[in-house]
Amino acid sequence: MFEERSLLTRVVSTLAKAMAIAGGLTLVAIVVLVVVSVTGRALLWAGLRPITGDYELVSAGIGFAVFAFLPWTHLNRGHAVVTIFTDNFSPKANSILLFLADLAMLAASSFIAWRLYFGMLDKFAYRETTLLLRMPLGWSYAACMVGASIFVIVALFVFARTVEDIIKGNPPRLGQGAGH
Repeated sequence: MFEERSLLTRVVSTLAKAMAIAGGLTLVAIVVLVVVSVTGRALLWAGLRPITGDYELVSAGIGFAVFAFLPWTHLNRGHAVVTIFTDNFSPKANSILLFLADLAMLAASSFIAWRLYFGMLDKFAYRETTLLLRMPLGWSYAACMVGASIFVIVALFVFARTVEDIIKGNPPRLGQGAGH
Protein backbone atom coordinates (compact mmCIF):
# COMPACT_ATOMS: atom_id res chain seq x y z
CA MET A 1 0.00 0.00 0.00
CA PHE A 2 2.88 2.37 0.76
CA GLU A 3 5.20 1.35 -2.06
CA GLU A 4 7.28 4.07 -3.68
CA ARG A 5 5.10 4.21 -6.81
CA SER A 6 1.67 3.77 -5.25
CA LEU A 7 -0.97 6.41 -5.89
CA LEU A 8 -1.25 7.19 -2.18
CA THR A 9 2.50 7.74 -1.83
CA ARG A 10 2.58 9.96 -4.92
CA VAL A 11 -0.39 12.06 -3.72
CA VAL A 12 1.02 12.55 -0.22
CA SER A 13 4.47 13.32 -1.62
CA THR A 14 3.03 15.83 -4.11
CA LEU A 15 1.03 17.59 -1.38
CA ALA A 16 4.08 17.84 0.87
CA LYS A 17 6.32 19.00 -1.97
CA ALA A 18 3.81 21.63 -3.12
CA MET A 19 3.60 23.01 0.41
CA ALA A 20 7.40 23.16 0.67
CA ILE A 21 7.62 25.00 -2.66
CA ALA A 22 4.93 27.45 -1.51
CA GLY A 23 6.91 27.99 1.70
CA GLY A 24 10.10 28.59 -0.27
CA LEU A 25 8.43 31.08 -2.59
CA THR A 26 6.99 32.84 0.45
CA LEU A 27 10.46 33.13 1.97
CA VAL A 28 11.82 34.57 -1.27
CA ALA A 29 9.01 37.13 -1.28
CA ILE A 30 9.80 38.00 2.36
CA VAL A 31 13.47 38.52 1.52
CA VAL A 32 12.54 40.85 -1.35
CA LEU A 33 10.11 42.72 0.91
CA VAL A 34 12.75 43.18 3.62
CA VAL A 35 15.40 44.34 1.14
CA VAL A 36 13.03 46.88 -0.39
CA SER A 37 11.88 48.08 3.03
CA VAL A 38 15.39 48.40 4.46
CA THR A 39 16.52 50.18 1.30
CA GLY A 40 13.60 52.57 1.73
CA ARG A 41 14.64 53.26 5.33
CA ALA A 42 18.26 53.80 4.32
CA LEU A 43 17.29 56.19 1.55
CA LEU A 44 14.79 58.36 3.38
CA TRP A 45 16.94 61.35 2.42
CA ALA A 46 16.29 60.51 -1.26
CA GLY A 47 12.52 60.49 -0.79
CA LEU A 48 12.12 56.73 -0.47
CA ARG A 49 10.19 55.13 2.37
CA PRO A 50 10.03 51.73 4.04
CA ILE A 51 7.10 49.46 3.28
CA THR A 52 4.29 50.15 5.70
CA GLY A 53 3.49 47.08 7.77
CA ASP A 54 6.62 45.19 6.73
CA TYR A 55 6.89 43.57 10.17
CA GLU A 56 3.29 42.38 9.93
CA LEU A 57 3.84 40.89 6.48
CA VAL A 58 7.09 39.22 7.53
CA SER A 59 5.52 37.63 10.62
CA ALA A 60 2.53 36.32 8.63
CA GLY A 61 4.79 34.99 5.89
CA ILE A 62 7.22 33.30 8.27
CA GLY A 63 4.33 31.68 10.14
CA PHE A 64 3.03 30.24 6.89
CA ALA A 65 6.50 29.11 5.78
CA VAL A 66 7.09 27.19 9.01
CA PHE A 67 3.87 25.23 8.57
CA ALA A 68 4.56 24.79 4.85
CA PHE A 69 7.90 23.07 5.47
CA LEU A 70 6.73 20.65 8.19
CA PRO A 71 5.01 18.09 5.90
CA TRP A 72 7.99 17.69 3.55
CA THR A 73 10.44 17.57 6.43
CA HIS A 74 8.50 14.83 8.20
CA LEU A 75 7.86 12.84 5.03
CA ASN A 76 11.61 12.71 4.39
CA ARG A 77 12.48 12.21 8.05
CA GLY A 78 14.39 15.46 7.97
CA HIS A 79 13.96 16.16 11.66
CA ALA A 80 16.97 16.08 13.96
CA VAL A 81 17.94 12.55 14.97
CA VAL A 82 20.63 11.58 17.45
CA THR A 83 22.30 8.92 15.33
CA ILE A 84 25.23 8.48 17.69
CA PHE A 85 22.88 6.23 19.66
CA THR A 86 20.46 4.91 17.07
CA ASP A 87 23.18 3.71 14.67
CA ASN A 88 24.13 1.14 17.30
CA PHE A 89 20.56 -0.10 17.76
CA SER A 90 19.25 -3.21 16.06
CA PRO A 91 16.79 -2.78 13.17
CA LYS A 92 14.01 -3.98 15.49
CA ALA A 93 14.92 -1.36 18.14
CA ASN A 94 15.05 1.34 15.45
CA SER A 95 11.64 0.20 14.19
CA ILE A 96 10.18 0.56 17.67
CA LEU A 97 11.83 3.95 18.09
CA LEU A 98 10.46 5.15 14.74
CA PHE A 99 7.02 3.80 15.63
CA LEU A 100 7.03 5.83 18.86
CA ALA A 101 8.44 8.93 17.15
CA ASP A 102 5.89 8.73 14.33
CA LEU A 103 3.06 8.23 16.81
CA ALA A 104 4.27 11.26 18.78
CA MET A 105 4.51 13.32 15.59
CA LEU A 106 0.97 12.31 14.60
CA ALA A 107 -0.29 13.32 18.03
CA ALA A 108 1.63 16.61 18.00
CA SER A 109 0.59 17.55 14.46
CA SER A 110 -3.06 16.75 15.23
CA PHE A 111 -2.98 18.78 18.43
CA ILE A 112 -1.33 21.75 16.71
CA ALA A 113 -3.83 21.70 13.82
CA TRP A 114 -6.75 21.34 16.23
CA ARG A 115 -5.67 24.33 18.35
CA LEU A 116 -4.71 26.39 15.30
CA TYR A 117 -8.19 25.79 13.88
CA PHE A 118 -9.86 27.18 17.00
CA GLY A 119 -7.39 30.08 17.09
CA MET A 120 -8.31 30.86 13.50
CA LEU A 121 -12.03 30.80 14.33
CA ASP A 122 -11.43 33.19 17.24
CA LYS A 123 -9.43 35.61 15.09
CA PHE A 124 -12.23 35.70 12.53
CA ALA A 125 -14.99 35.91 15.17
CA TYR A 126 -13.37 38.87 16.96
CA ARG A 127 -12.27 40.49 13.70
CA GLU A 128 -8.73 40.94 14.95
CA THR A 129 -6.45 42.81 12.59
CA THR A 130 -2.83 43.87 12.45
CA LEU A 131 -1.98 47.33 13.72
CA LEU A 132 -0.77 49.12 10.60
CA LEU A 133 -2.24 47.28 7.64
CA ARG A 134 -5.48 46.28 9.37
CA MET A 135 -4.96 42.85 7.79
CA PRO A 136 -7.36 40.31 9.33
CA LEU A 137 -5.32 37.90 11.46
CA GLY A 138 -7.73 35.09 10.67
CA TRP A 139 -6.33 34.87 7.14
CA SER A 140 -2.81 34.37 8.46
CA TYR A 141 -4.11 31.57 10.66
CA ALA A 142 -6.02 30.10 7.71
CA ALA A 143 -2.85 30.04 5.59
CA CYS A 144 -1.02 28.25 8.41
CA MET A 145 -3.97 25.88 8.76
CA VAL A 146 -3.41 24.62 5.21
CA GLY A 147 0.14 23.57 6.06
CA ALA A 148 -0.92 22.16 9.43
CA SER A 149 -3.66 20.07 7.81
CA ILE A 150 -1.27 18.63 5.24
CA PHE A 151 1.18 17.98 8.09
CA VAL A 152 -1.48 15.83 9.81
CA ILE A 153 -2.09 13.93 6.57
CA VAL A 154 1.65 13.32 6.13
CA ALA A 155 2.07 12.32 9.78
CA LEU A 156 -0.79 9.82 9.45
CA PHE A 157 0.74 8.46 6.22
CA VAL A 158 4.23 8.11 7.76
CA PHE A 159 2.83 6.44 10.88
CA ALA A 160 0.76 3.98 8.83
CA ARG A 161 3.77 3.24 6.61
CA THR A 162 5.90 2.54 9.69
CA VAL A 163 3.23 0.21 11.08
CA GLU A 164 3.07 -1.64 7.76
CA ASP A 165 6.87 -1.96 7.71
CA ILE A 166 6.86 -3.42 11.22
CA ILE A 167 4.08 -5.89 10.36
CA LYS A 168 5.86 -6.99 7.17
CA GLY A 169 9.24 -7.14 8.92
CA ASN A 170 10.80 -4.55 6.61
CA PRO A 171 13.85 -2.67 7.87
CA PRO A 172 13.08 0.82 9.21
CA ARG A 173 13.04 3.70 6.74
CA LEU A 174 15.46 6.04 8.44
CA GLY A 175 15.59 8.60 5.64
CA GLN A 176 17.64 11.76 5.43
CA GLY A 177 17.31 12.81 9.04
CA ALA A 178 19.25 9.80 10.24
CA GLY A 179 22.16 10.57 7.96
CA HIS A 180 21.38 7.81 5.47
